[in-house]
Amino acid sequence: MTRRERVKMIIAGSPADRCGFWLGNPHHETWPILFDYCGVWDAGAVRRYFGDDFAWFWAGEYLHPQGKQEFDFRPASNAHCAEGVFADCEDVAEVDAFPWPNPDYLDFTNAVTALGNADDAYRAGGMWAPFFHVVAAFFGMENYFVKMYTDPEVVEAVTARVCEYYLAGNARFFAEAGTMLDGYFFGNDFGTQLDLFIHPEMFDRFILPWFRRFTDQAHDHGYQVILHSCGSVYKVIDRLIDAGVDALHPIQALATGMDADSLATRFKGRIAFMGGVDTQDLLVNGTPQQVYDDTRRVMDRLGPCLIVSPSHEAVLPNVPPDNLTAMARAAGALAG
Repeated sequence: MTRRERVKMIIAGSPADRCGFWLGNPHHETWPILFDYCGVWDAGAVRRYFGDDFAWFWAGEYLHPQGKQEFDFRPASNAHCAEGVFADCEDVAEVDAFPWPNPDYLDFTNAVTALGNADDAYRAGGMWAPFFHVVAAFFGMENYFVKMYTDPEVVEAVTARVCEYYLAGNARFFAEAGTMLDGYFFGNDFGTQLDLFIHPEMFDRFILPWFRRFTDQAHDHGYQVILHSCGSVYKVIDRLIDAGVDALHPIQALATGMDADSLATRFKGRIAFMGGVDTQDLLVNGTPQQVYDDTRRVMDRLGPCLIVSPSHEAVLPNVPPDNLTAMARAAGALAG
C-alpha cells in the first residue's frame, strides 16, 4: 500500500494497514533543528526520515502587476483587535466600491510544479481560504462580531466578496492540478481554547452557507475535504460533517470538548481525524515514553480512521525531536 492510498482510505472512512502520520508544518526556526537531528539537509528528506504520509501544497501566489496586496484590510496595525477599513461601515455600496483582489493575478506555477514532482504521499492543497479571519480583519474582530447583529447586510457583503475570490482561485487551481491532487485542505480557526468565537446561530448564518460552497466545490472535482480549525469546535462538528467535511484537523487536544475520548464518543465513524497529539504541553514537556504512550491512547480512541499528527501543525522549536520520533514510532510510521 502506498502512502497516498493509505491516507485516501483513512479519510474515506475505511481502515487502512495502519493509521496515517503527518509531521505537520514545522516552524521555520524548527527546520534547522530537524536537519541536524536527522542528518539531512532538506525538508523532503526530514519527512522521509519520520515516515510522513501527507504532503501539503500551498496554492496561490498573488502577483499584482503593481505589487498591491491581496487584501488591504487594515490601515495601520496588524493586531486582530485593530479596526479595519470597514470598522464603521453601514452601507453595502462602500463594500462594493472597495478594490477587491482579482483572481486573474493568482499564480499557481510553484504549487503545480511541486505536485508534478511529488512522491507517493497523499497530496493536499488549494486556496487556504481563511475567510473567517480575513472578514474579521476587515472590521476588527470585535467590530465583526458586533456587526453580525447591528449591520448583518454589510457583514454578508464583505463575506461574499472574500469567499467568491477564494472560490475563483480554487476553480483555477483545481483545473491545473487535476488528478495530481487528492484533497482540498483549507483553514479557518473557529474556536478558542474554551468555546467557539461566535454563537452557533451566527455560525449558521454567516459561515456555514459559504463553507458548504467550498466543500461542494472540492467534492465536485473529486477531492476529499480536510478542514483545519484550531480551538474548541465540538459544538459545530455535526454541522461540519453535514456540510461535507471528510477529515478534521488538528484536534486541539486540550481545548474544551476536543479530547480524544469526547470526540470518539460523539463523532467516531462519521468523520476522519487528523492530529490529536497535544503540542501545548505533552510534546514540549513530556518524555519520549509519555509521548509514545499518549499517541497510542489517541490512536486507540480515534483510530483507525486517524492521521496521527501534532495538535497544531506549526511544530515550534521547543518540541524535542526525540518526542517527534516517539510520536512517529507509535503511529507505525517509523520502525524501531
